[in-house]
Amino acid sequence: MWAGKTVGANRALLLAAVLVIAGSLLGCGSKRKDYPYQISYVDSEQTQTVQAGYEPEHASVDGLIQELLDKLGTDTDTLDYVKAIPEGVSILSWEVEQDCLKLDFSSSYDKMDLITEVLCRLAVVKTMTQVDGIESVCFSVKGKPLTDSRGEVVGAMTLDSFVENPGEQINSYQNATIDLFFANEAGDGLVKETQEVYYNSNISMEKLVMEHLIGGPKSEKAKGTIPAETKLINVAVVDGSCYVNLDENFKNHNYEIQEPVVIYSIVNSLVSLENIDRVQISVNGDTSGKYRDDYELAQMYRADYSYVDLGNGRSVVVQDVKDQEQKE
Repeated sequence: MWAGKTVGANRALLLAAVLVIAGSLLGCGSKRKDYPYQISYVDSEQTQTVQAGYEPEHASVDGLIQELLDKLGTDTDTLDYVKAIPEGVSILSWEVEQDCLKLDFSSSYDKMDLITEVLCRLAVVKTMTQVDGIESVCFSVKGKPLTDSRGEVVGAMTLDSFVENPGEQINSYQNATIDLFFANEAGDGLVKETQEVYYNSNISMEKLVMEHLIGGPKSEKAKGTIPAETKLINVAVVDGSCYVNLDENFKNHNYEIQEPVVIYSIVNSLVSLENIDRVQISVNGDTSGKYRDDYELAQMYRADYSYVDLGNGRSVVVQDVKDQEQKE
């Protein structure tokens, strides 16, 4: 075991920014392969991490770990990207046990909104698992293991815990088939619409689904469930959980469409992706309160196909294989 170290509180303001996607040219035009390490930052849309090459000063393992942690919480000198550990969040101590880097954060860690926290966690894991001997990262807050929105302990995180577009697909275009759920004409059920889309693979599949869901159906017999003026602030996936952050226009309710139809339009569409099992919706990063009357924003929702309209009114359909496995 390596002894724990203390890291001071971060200084300066978190910069709003734009960044080139991971694997592209950054900063002075350096390529990833030119540097022994990559520091992970967060892009302006808060949808993914991006990397910049870095040449560390320390050769010892302890010194390297401390240096990389410091960089994760240090303000950048460019408006192109922002630090991964935001202002006010600090690492109280660290230690390595076996192959796991254990990080203990200040209580302000729990004050981050869901997507900021997910991207922070991803950036830390991507940066620190580059160090020889570190295969995973364990997170705690003031000595207590980090828990997710369901109250379950997050545990050791590896790169396999996250889903991101592979770097070799950057700036390429491809076709995809996505299943979207819109409201039926009466607004009391869902209709499934399969769309063929042509897209830049820089866009994650979850973002692609949300953008087309907001864009509305192609069929004249279906209705959009999300107000067209709604903006997708960000969306991220961690370990099967999808976090969707929409702006306040999402609450411009169309009461002709029933409340659960709106919720499960989003949930069912996203869960149709292989890497997503459950969905949480927030408005401007806020999960307090309800959507209309009955649906808590803080809750994680699994797919519910009981509202799918098969043509003869609302009908319960058989859950797909993934949902059956979840129940078992």
